[in-house]
Formats: sequence, C-alpha cells, structure tokens
Amino acid sequence: MAIAAPGPESRIYRPGELNQEARVHLEAGFPRLWVQGEISNLARPASGHLYFTLKDARAQIRCALFRGNAAGMGFRPENGQEVLARGRLSLYEPRGDYQLIADGLLQSGAGALQQAFEALKKKLSAEGLFDEDRKRPLPEWPKRISVVTSPSGAAIRDILKVLAERWPAARVRIYPSQVQGESAPAELIQALKAADRQQFGELIIIGRGGGSLEDLWAFNDEQLARAIAATETPVISAVGHETDITIADLVADLRAPTPSAAAAAATPDGPALRLQRVRLDNQLHRSMQSTLNRMGQTVDHLTRRMAGQHPGRRLDDMKTRNGQLATRASQAMLRMLDQQQRQTAGLDLRLKARHPARRIEQLGSELSTRKVRLERAMTRSLNQSDERLAGLIRALNAVSPLNVLERGYAVIRDTKGQAMTDRSAFKKQLKINILMNNFEVDAEIVSEPRDARLK
Repeated sequence: MAIAAPGPESRIYRPGELNQEARVHLEAGFPRLWVQGEISNLARPASGHLYFTLKDARAQIRCALFRGNAAGMGFRPENGQEVLARGRLSLYEPRGDYQLIADGLLQSGAGALQQAFEALKKKLSAEGLFDEDRKRPLPEWPKRISVVTSPSGAAIRDILKVLAERWPAARVRIYPSQVQGESAPAELIQALKAADRQQFGELIIIGRGGGSLEDLWAFNDEQLARAIAATETPVISAVGHETDITIADLVADLRAPTPSAAAAAATPDGPALRLQRVRLDNQLHRSMQSTLNRMGQTVDHLTRRMAGQHPGRRLDDMKTRNGQLATRASQAMLRMLDQQQRQTAGLDLRLKARHPARRIEQLGSELSTRKVRLERAMTRSLNQSDERLAGLIRALNAVSPLNVLERGYAVIRDTKGQAMTDRSAFKKQLKINILMNNFEVDAEIVSEPRDARLK
C-alpha cells in the first residue's frame, strides 16, 4: 500500500535524534526499580565493568554494572545465577539498545535484604561514617527536642510519655514522615533536613517502633544514612526493638535500643534531681543546726571561764570578746546562709524549666520563712547569752568584799598588810592599819582586847 509523503508539519527524525529522545523519555518515565532474573552472557572486561543479560522464560534485558558499584558487592556473579538487580532504565544511543544500568546486585531468594544490609554496612564503614570520633556529644539539659517519625505510631507516644515523666520542661516538635514503604526514605530525609535546618531542637530523635526487616528497611537507606551524618544537630536513632540494628543506628551520634530509651537518653532524670533537691535541703538544715550547737557550746564555755574571774577589767574584756565572737558567729552564719541560698538558687535555675511557677514560688516562700526563723533564733540565742553574762556580773558584785566595806565595815591589817582576824594578835601599843570603803588610817592599840558589847 502506498503512503503519502510527510507534510511540512511532520517532524523527520535522524536515528541519533530518535534514540536520544527515546532515552530521555525512558529515563524520565521509569524511576529506580528492581528486576529479578537469571544471569546470562556475563562479560568481565579489563575495565572492571560487568555486562550481562537478565532473562526469564519469556524475555530478556541487557544490563550494565559499572566498576564503582560492582566493587561493593558481597558475592561474585556467575552465569545461571538468580539475582535481584537495582537500577534505572536507559537506552544506548549508538546501537539503540534498551538496557538496565544497575547500581547493585543481590542474590535472589532468602537473605537478599540481609545481603544488601551487609554490603551497605561495609561500604559506609569503609568511608568512616560509623567512626566514634566523628560522633557528637548530646546536650546535657535540652530545652527543645525534634522528633522525626510517624505522628500516629506507637513510637511517638512512647517518646512523649517518657519525656513527660523525666523532663516535662522540654518542648517537642514532631516532623512527620512515613516510616515504611517505598516513599519512606525520601520523606525521612526531607523531615530530617527540615529539623536540622530550622534548628528548633538541640537534638533530633529519628526512629519508629518494631517490625520485620522489611518494615524497618527504610532506615537502611544509603541516602538517609548520609543525611544523618551531614546534620549539624546531634541525632539519636531509635529503630525497632533492642535486637534490631539498622544503618541509621550505626551512623547516628547515639543508638538507642527503643524509642522510649531514646527519650531517656536525651534527657536528665527529673525525679532524681528532685530527690537531690530534698537531700540538699536536709543537709542545709543539719548544717545550720550544727553551727548553732557549736555556737551555744562556745558561749557556755566562755561563761564557765568567766564564772571564776574578778568582775573588774577582766569581765569587761570578756564581755567585749563575747560580743566580737557573737558578731563573727552571726556573720559566719549569714555567709553560710548566703552560700546555701546561692546553691539553692542555682538548683532552682536548673530545675526551673520543669517546675510549675506556683511550686517555685512556694519554695521561695519556704526559704524566706526559714531564713527569718533562723535569724530570730540567732537573735534569741545572743540575747539569752547577754542576759546570762549580766546575771553573772550581778552575782559576782553581790559577793565582792568592796560591797561589805560600803556598809561601814573595815579591814584591820598589821604593818605588813596582813588582815588581823585572831584575838591574840591584838597587843597593846601595836601599830595597825584600818582600811575603810574609800580611805585608810594608821592607829595604835591603847588597850588589851576585851569581849565585844553588842547593843
């Protein structure tokens, strides 16, 4: 049958142009895919590339695996071997051959995913992505935490529950993503990059709950592993259960066995800090009580020493010394109280993020009340010491011989200054000295002693 010649509106292709346009459409129309089949016509040229055909009972397709990708496989491909090939469709323009450009091969059948895992693990380990010296420390007191996971999964519920129990002050922002399926790796990468770019969280938790190897496979994606390694924010990976290990776990700054464990590893233990606060309060109370006891013992000791002393200048000196000691003790107590207050204030600042405002106000009120009570106790103790000292002074003055002389009595002394109390010492014409309250006279005995006549 004759056909008409092409009109002016018809485009006429050259073979090279047609093959080029067919290649563009072919590559754009098919994303990366997997093909399973039997290897045949395998060729290993000196370049290190592999060229072969994948076939089944109905058809076959040419394949090429270039040297860089061929080096990372965990087995040696052979003719007749059943394999899984991952790659993209293309067209070799000079010959118009339709082909699969493979970037990896797996032995088909049981263990294929595990083989892929081991191959990628070996590749990334050789690049140093798992090295401990490149992993960053986690913040000690995080105020904001980013979480990359499914917003409807059990993992986020476990994370939020643990954070509420341990560190309720932390703010959490969820970056939602699918965690399994073909679209999961791309969504995880997008959410991870968004969390790192926005820098809301001081650290990022990425993960999901447990499942089979296939369910967790999104976290074995090479591009996701490289995205985790490239973040500026520290990353905790928490995928599956304790026995599940993924590539994301190995490249993250910290691997947590479960999502709950990730929340625990990311935050300090709030209940333990509350117990520490109680212990510090008790320690402060015991310290103040011990200081008061020591001060009381010091005052008692000084009182006993003053009890046997003359009430003159010595008592004044001791009274002054006692006042100085009381002042120093008061200043020392105030310094210690100020130090304890600063320590308590430091703890308050550290715990402020997790304590409600009302609780903080209560603690401040209690501390002020304790301070007032302590100052009052100090004042009472010092007043009581002053009162005991004044009483001792009065008691010593009461038994002082000077008071006896003020009542009109006198002390008779011989020429040597010794008091004369024995009757036989009084002889007629003996020179004596009479000591009164505020004067003394010399005298001579003009008669022998006789019995006193008391009226």
